[in-house]
Amino acid sequence: MERVNVVGGGLAGSEAAWTLLRLGVPVRLFEMRPKRMTPAHATDRLAEIVCSNSLGGEGETNAKGLLQAEMRRAGSLVMEAAERARVPAGGALAVDREEFSGYITERLSRHPLIELVREEVREIPPGITVLATGPLTSEALAEALKRRFGDHFLAYYDAASPIVLYESIDLTKCFRAGRYGQSADYLNCPMTEEEYRRFYEALVQAEKHVPHDWENLQFFEACVPVEELARRGYQTLLFGPMKPVGLVDPRTGKEPYAVVQLRQEDKAGRMWSLVGFQTGLRWPEQKRLIQMIPGLENAEIVRYGVMHRNTYLNAPRLLGETLEFKGAEGLFAAGVLAGVEGYLESAATGFLAGLNAARRALGLPPVAPPEESMLGGLVRYLATANPEGFQPMYANWGLVPSVEGRMGKKEKRQAMYRRGLEAFSAWLSGLNPPLPSPEAALV
Repeated sequence: MERVNVVGGGLAGSEAAWTLLRLGVPVRLFEMRPKRMTPAHATDRLAEIVCSNSLGGEGETNAKGLLQAEMRRAGSLVMEAAERARVPAGGALAVDREEFSGYITERLSRHPLIELVREEVREIPPGITVLATGPLTSEALAEALKRRFGDHFLAYYDAASPIVLYESIDLTKCFRAGRYGQSADYLNCPMTEEEYRRFYEALVQAEKHVPHDWENLQFFEACVPVEELARRGYQTLLFGPMKPVGLVDPRTGKEPYAVVQLRQEDKAGRMWSLVGFQTGLRWPEQKRLIQMIPGLENAEIVRYGVMHRNTYLNAPRLLGETLEFKGAEGLFAAGVLAGVEGYLESAATGFLAGLNAARRALGLPPVAPPEESMLGGLVRYLATANPEGFQPMYANWGLVPSVEGRMGKKEKRQAMYRRGLEAFSAWLSGLNPPLPSPEAALV
């Protein structure tokens, strides 16, 4: 059987390759690192996480929780790795970055049906192909796509939060707590009104690091840099990443005026990131501002925030709900390139693209999950959204049909969760040929 090409070794490409291998289809996985690095990546590992280490909230009332459950049912390699590399994060699924990417790299690289090619792909490969090149798709490949399909690209810019060393945090000025008394997995740095005012004034005057060609920036709303939020108004941060609601300082018995939350980044708890503080500021400015935060006056920054360019397709113009390009049988897109936002969503679309690429290789038509499932709702959105002003989408309850009957918000979401997971499981069970268990791909 001819090998299927998977271009890109991020979460989407890794999941696509794994799904193909489970179905016995040989894979040629292209990853240009380390021969050519990106502004965001630091290693040559597959599925390297470069922004937040969270795969989203868990549970039956969370839309990402449903997508996580669907991926577990599907035998996802990303979910398997996430369980092994899990770190405490309250109600969210967060991972140790190195352990997570190391596990996926080891699993894939030792499979007998895979050929791992470390080079940049500059043209669309012939044959059945999954394009999962992620937010930093090379200019050469982007130009090749434009030549074939037309100029249907949009670009937006997102940013990563700084990470500080735990031992450098002054714990006498912070407190552990989750909002509304939930699990105390976060460190909270409280601010008085005067401290917030000084911080805000310094933030809006801070110097950004923006290349000359980054003009008319178009941020995805869920990833707006903290300095851009601050420029929207004095109180914007107080209703965003610095909101104190539900956080009571045990030393005062009251909610602070503002709060900066820190989340554990690695399993050992040595590194903590500033929640919601994605930034594109110059590094000296980042250090100055971080050290204005109570408890972080002597913080050692082990990774500064970075801002990088993301490239994605105008999915409604180019893709069907199976993630196959319209009018280009056997060519699929997955991940951020396909128009989704988030690690979990990228992996899920990688699974579907890999499944359908395998089906094409086996002489079968591609398929899509039911609309009640979160993955089904997500890919239907990509295929049917308004192409004018299209922006990437992440898992949310608005993607799936509501349930009938009078019930509270919590009960309704739980019912949607159960219905979606049942529909997705039935869809998996009806696949022909069936999707083998994950163990079938192990060697």
